[in-house]
Amino acid sequence: MKNSLDAIKELRDMTCSSIAHCRKALEDAKGDIKQAVILLRKQGLEIAAKKQNRVAREGRVDYYIHHGNKIGVLLEVNCESDFVAKNEEFAKFTKDLAMQIAATSPAYIKKEEVPEEVLQHEKNKEDYYKNNCLLEQVFVKDASLTIRDYLGSIVAKIGENIIIRRFIRYKIGE
Repeated sequence: MKNSLDAIKELRDMTCSSIAHCRKALEDAKGDIKQAVILLRKQGLEIAAKKQNRVAREGRVDYYIHHGNKIGVLLEVNCESDFVAKNEEFAKFTKDLAMQIAATSPAYIKKEEVPEEVLQHEKNKEDYYKNNCLLEQVFVKDASLTIRDYLGSIVAKIGENIIIRRFIRYKIGE
């Protein structure tokens, strides 16, 4: 029993999922933590897809100023309730997003926003999406996650629709 509790704790630390979800994923994966992580990510994306049509009128505006004050980001992320907007996990998510935007300078939130005329000049559309669309980028704090995966895990954990509404990135001289 001790090993399974340790495995649940390790999985929970890796994914931010609930204890019940971690236990179920470990059972389904027959104790394989890597497989359980994959199951939880898939589950998070499925939950996020189900909640996508729910109205998100609350949220928070967050920011990140890089050391040296040369780069700054202002970001709006919406959720369904004021309670979630004040949640520590939601606040951490918005800070991480602002830092991601400062580090990677995406031009769009999702690939559906990329104009067709921009894609006409690109040889590899998938590479363009990975470099220029926030949701398709690899998370700078955890290379095993994309921002879409991170968003899905937060939606699954919090239980509300979360929408990255808009952002602006400033850099001295640009």
